[in-house]
Amino acid sequence: MKKAVWGSLAAALLLGGCSDSGKKPADAAGTTPDGKKKISLNWFVIADNNAQLPSPDKDFVKQTIEKKFNVDLKIQHMSFGPDYQSKVNLLISSGQSPDMFFMGGRESNKYILDKVVTDMGKYVTPKTMPNYFKYWTNETELKQYQVQGAFGRAPVPFARTQYTSYYIRKDWLDKLNLKIPETYDQMIEVMKAFTFNDPDGNGKNDTYGLTAAGNGANFGRDFPAWYQYGRPAGFILEGDKFIDSASDIKMKEILEDTKKLLAMKVVDPDWYLNKTGLNVEKASQGKAGIILSSARDIAFDNSPTSLQKKTIDVTGVKTVDWQPFHPWASTGVMSEAVPGSPFLFSSKAPEENLQRTAEIMDWLFGEEGFLLTHYGQEGTHYKKEGSKITIIPEAYKKDISDNGNFLNIYGAFTPEEPFVLKLEVINPKETDRDRKIVEKLRTYKYVPSPGTSLTPPQGFDLAAFRAKMNAYHAKILFEEKDASNWPKYREELINKYQGKEIFDNYAKQVSEALGKTYTFVAANP
Repeated sequence: MKKAVWGSLAAALLLGGCSDSGKKPADAAGTTPDGKKKISLNWFVIADNNAQLPSPDKDFVKQTIEKKFNVDLKIQHMSFGPDYQSKVNLLISSGQSPDMFFMGGRESNKYILDKVVTDMGKYVTPKTMPNYFKYWTNETELKQYQVQGAFGRAPVPFARTQYTSYYIRKDWLDKLNLKIPETYDQMIEVMKAFTFNDPDGNGKNDTYGLTAAGNGANFGRDFPAWYQYGRPAGFILEGDKFIDSASDIKMKEILEDTKKLLAMKVVDPDWYLNKTGLNVEKASQGKAGIILSSARDIAFDNSPTSLQKKTIDVTGVKTVDWQPFHPWASTGVMSEAVPGSPFLFSSKAPEENLQRTAEIMDWLFGEEGFLLTHYGQEGTHYKKEGSKITIIPEAYKKDISDNGNFLNIYGAFTPEEPFVLKLEVINPKETDRDRKIVEKLRTYKYVPSPGTSLTPPQGFDLAAFRAKMNAYHAKILFEEKDASNWPKYREELINKYQGKEIFDNYAKQVSEALGKTYTFVAANP
């Protein structure tokens, strides 16, 4: 198929319209003027399963890369999970390892130990990948990201700006003559009013204060007690202490207060069994007035998947007004972002493949690649005036959204943060209300991060620890009269399920990353 496309006049004409920054095409022998022969590259990346690559004649990103760098590029993608790992493992074991692939942070540790990935020292440097270091990381952060004393992985550029917030039905507040809550107690009172005072005016007792999605396994931070007791993030640095908040002794108070909240019947009774997304669906049906979300556009007016638009479409209520709020916005709503998924280079890949891969990735990390993979082709899908980018919605929808939304695959290389490259993106579909929401979210405070991606000691089963911990959370919330047994459960987690060894190791990694000694306190007070 590739040969047919490349051989067609239509493809040649289309390629002629792509920006190439002055690079000349390969000659008839397949060699560029700078001596680069045509090679084949295989990449495997983490991207949304709902996105699909189009046919080669419609994939202008693939066309641009292949012409600009004189390569045949095969890119595979899947959402991250067991299936993704199995697929990558199968390719590696069968001698078909991708030249470059994304992997989970914790899982990458095994690939480095097994030496299936190569040392990246001569491929990922400020000289070979200037855009990567200029915009997305630095040498100190890259050093902190390493494990096993080897340079075996590098973080995929990740979003530094986060948008975690509670959202509330302000139209319900207005109907009940209430204000947006600013404290824990006020939030509880609003949840009561949303449950018992008929905020939608339908004369039925069919609404709740809060909904969430526990997936049948998790007691998440949708519940305000986490913030009330100073545990907004998974890992907390408090003085010289490293704290795993979900297994901390303070869970006794968090669980106790949440039990009281559940007993008030102000939370969607199905919250624990709700699958991810079902909480949004219930909120859009008018069944709950408060929800937690980390999506930037969850309350936008015209975003096709926003809670705001869905609620209006489903309920028919035109006055719907989901607004962000967070009683702990000034003290901390979450941890600062840390590097997540790394990219790795196969130890079986030819050196030329890795050099070319690094070159292409750095182009993706720069302005030209960023614009193409997020907004499409200049003049067709967006207009550029200086640093201002104005999206052309109709063309974007026709060529990208309706064409498998394929830019979500290439966009996996960089987060949706144009301001990092000093670009301002104007989406005509975004309203002044939308922009005010984003402006408010950017005022929220985030607590200091551990400074690095954390990896459990080799041979220790973190999954078993978390599974037992989650089971104890559920046992207390749904079966026991109070949370008095938590210290006993915690002691078992720390000792029998190797929590001490795991978090001692984490504390050591954080200490090395931040240059300050942190300790994990295993014993209960």
